[in-house]
Amino acid sequence: MDQDRFERGSEMLKEVDSQAVEMLAETLGDIAPDLARYTIEFPFGDIYLRRGLDLKSREIAAVAALTALGNAAPQLKFHINAALNVGCTRQEIIELIIQMCIYAGFPAALNGMSVAKEVFKERTNKNVTKK
Repeated sequence: MDQDRFERGSEMLKEVDSQAVEMLAETLGDIAPDLARYTIEFPFGDIYLRRGLDLKSREIAAVAALTALGNAAPQLKFHINAALNVGCTRQEIIELIIQMCIYAGFPAALNGMSVAKEVFKERTNKNVTKK
């Protein structure tokens, strides 16, 4: 059962970022492999596979929540890239982050926009063609 969850989570995670599973194994494999597994199984093996929201909507929610937190830049960077990978446009992400200044405050929105700017620049430099 757990292996099924991990496999489902890995497949879903690869849909939003083709290199994320390997990146998690690289980053956490030597210190906290269980945390890497949990990160794949629960969010992507359970929650992301639920019915009711498409991937784009889930990534919009993730970007909004992480922007509102204001202290999760690495995770926000990942999910901005994922949002672009599943169909969000740069303009949608910009508007989403601006919207967060109402609910999370200007500092959180400004920090989120800084992360978005970094992601956009990296994608332009890598010639990533999706939105």
